[in-house]
Amino acid sequence: MQLELRLSELVNMKKHSARVAPLSACNSPVLTLTKVRGEDRPRENIVGTADGQAMVGGAGAESGAGRQSLNCCVRVTAVQVRKAIWGVAMVMCVCSSWAGSTQLAKLTFKQYDAPFTLTWFATTWNCLFFPLYYIGHLCKSPERQTPKQRFRECCRFFGDDGLTTKVFFTKVAPFGLLWIMTNYLYLQALRKINSTDVSALFCCNKAFVFLLSWIVLRDRFMGVRIVAAILAIAGIVMLTYADGFHSHSVIGITLVVASASASALYKVLFKLVLGSAKFGEAALFLTIVGGANLVFMSFVPVILYFTHVEYFTSIADLPWAYLCGVAGLLLAFNILVNFGIAITYPTLISLGIVLSVPVNAMVDLYTCDIHFNTVRLIAVFIICLGFLMLLLPEDWDQCLIELSTKLRKREQPVEPAETANSSGLNWTRRARTSMSTFSH
Repeated sequence: MQLELRLSELVNMKKHSARVAPLSACNSPVLTLTKVRGEDRPRENIVGTADGQAMVGGAGAESGAGRQSLNCCVRVTAVQVRKAIWGVAMVMCVCSSWAGSTQLAKLTFKQYDAPFTLTWFATTWNCLFFPLYYIGHLCKSPERQTPKQRFRECCRFFGDDGLTTKVFFTKVAPFGLLWIMTNYLYLQALRKINSTDVSALFCCNKAFVFLLSWIVLRDRFMGVRIVAAILAIAGIVMLTYADGFHSHSVIGITLVVASASASALYKVLFKLVLGSAKFGEAALFLTIVGGANLVFMSFVPVILYFTHVEYFTSIADLPWAYLCGVAGLLLAFNILVNFGIAITYPTLISLGIVLSVPVNAMVDLYTCDIHFNTVRLIAVFIICLGFLMLLLPEDWDQCLIELSTKLRKREQPVEPAETANSSGLNWTRRARTSMSTFSH
């Protein structure tokens, strides 16, 4: 009975643990573009073999199996601790890169007010995704492939024919437009309202992803996520009310909500049209988006320059430090969010995004760009709370029930032993009575 209980615990531990291979593995999908699908290891067979030997070998084999399961538990705990440590580092990096890019973009607009040019310049840096991925592939993978071989293998993600002209214009170009629209609307919102409100409102994209997934992808209905979506909408209304429904604030809030909606549409349509993406496939896809932006969208900044919409006197006068800083931080943010799942839990990565809200609030408070009234604080808190509620797993209620059951069992560990001892004494007494009766 104890061996069966140990077997079930190990199987459950395997089921609920994060099972993502490192960056070099070809069968490891990415988090942000779709969902994580882990690799299954035949641990059940090993555990079953150990248990079979324990039942055959008696007490000595049973103790050996106990030591083996203990070592396995210690090993799993060490892996979890390592991933948690990496997770803390990832939270800090994601938070700092997202908040830093937002604040740098705000500073850039004070010297060069050109949101589309900044969007185009930052999106062009996506061309570095696949080269950086290939460097990681060379460093980690035991089977090293040439760039051409790796490119052809990743192109299978688009179909049997690979990346054709039809596939590009039907499956890649629309997502490139959504990418540009998301970033452009976000930067436009930064010109209207403070960065704290923008970063808080953009967290609503997770609620929009749930609503679109429920409608389009027919995902599972969850009451707690509906409540989170309602909280997000309530936070949007309260933030609008906090500024007194001024024109600039209403326009800024509308822009950032549209940016969050475009981001949610990007993710849901990617899941619907392309499905799951592995690390190399995601890197190739984002590289193609960056290259297409460089080739097909370069005429827009030129038109904006000659029409004096986004004008600059000379190239030397451009704030290149701010421009490169925004582009580099956004590139780092996208790398961390898309590929950070290889070393830590996805929930911790998402936590770094919501933690950027208080970081931006501290910076805005220091620079005197914001006035924190009660309505604004409650609105930001409600939006962040809704974001955190959306991070709950689908079986969160079952996990709470199992946790409460285990805690109740741990609170009463003596009662089963006392019952067993009393039953053993009663059995001994019955045996003695029956023996004495038989002897008489």
